[in-house]
Amino acid sequence: MKILVVEDHPADLKLAGAVLRMSGHIVGEHGSAEGVVDAIVAGKDKPDIIVLDLNLPGMDGLALARQLKAHADTRHIPIVAMTAYPDRYRREELITAGCAICIVKPIDTRELPKQLEKVAADISQ
Repeated sequence: MKILVVEDHPADLKLAGAVLRMSGHIVGEHGSAEGVVDAIVAGKDKPDIIVLDLNLPGMDGLALARQLKAHADTRHIPIVAMTAYPDRYRREELITAGCAICIVKPIDTRELPKQLEKVAADISQ
């Protein structure tokens, strides 16, 4: 599965990428929200799923999720939200923005690949 991780903290980005690669996935990485939609649209290989930190500098993750869901070329890609501050976000707000699930950081390295595979399987049914 091709997974795009959007995360501004280098250590979290490196960890998520390494865990997913070790599970056999192809991982793309972005350190901010800026340019993500354009990069996906311009790229040949669209991700199968996007893991999106909600607390990004500049454009936050919810704004990016809304932008991804509004664009014809990216609206079909499942989005998995990720945050260290789950109390800041209401479930309805995440669903309305287009997020399938929300993973609380610090990530469970054993569960992350399983969680993403489950989201991908649920979407394909």
